[in-house]
Amino acid sequence: MPQYAIFIYSDTTAEHDDAELAEHDQHSADLISSGALTAAYALGTSSAAKALRIDGITDGPYTESKEIIAGIGIVEAADLDAALALARQNPAMRHGSGVEVREIVGAYTRGDEVTAG
Repeated sequence: MPQYAIFIYSDTTAEHDDAELAEHDQHSADLISSGALTAAYALGTSSAAKALRIDGITDGPYTESKEIIAGIGIVEAADLDAALALARQNPAMRHGSGVEVREIVGAYTRGDEVTAG
């Protein structure tokens, strides 16, 4: 079954209260229960990021943006429409941010063979 990456965006100035974080936890639990979620990663703050370029290392995010990627979920879905339906349920959609969905066309997991689309 095809896999899709769901990039979860957050406003750089947003403050997330316990209720909103609980919504994200419940959404993840629902996706796990359904069998759709195969992996999920919450990312650290963008201010702690290091961007590497040919001319050196920059602190913080490389680009100036009002949105940052706060997390990444990997889901299995029959097709792009099914992946978009899962993504629309993400709490970020209700809290002023959004998500981006991309099909995974190549993958490597330690211990597995490299695959390419």
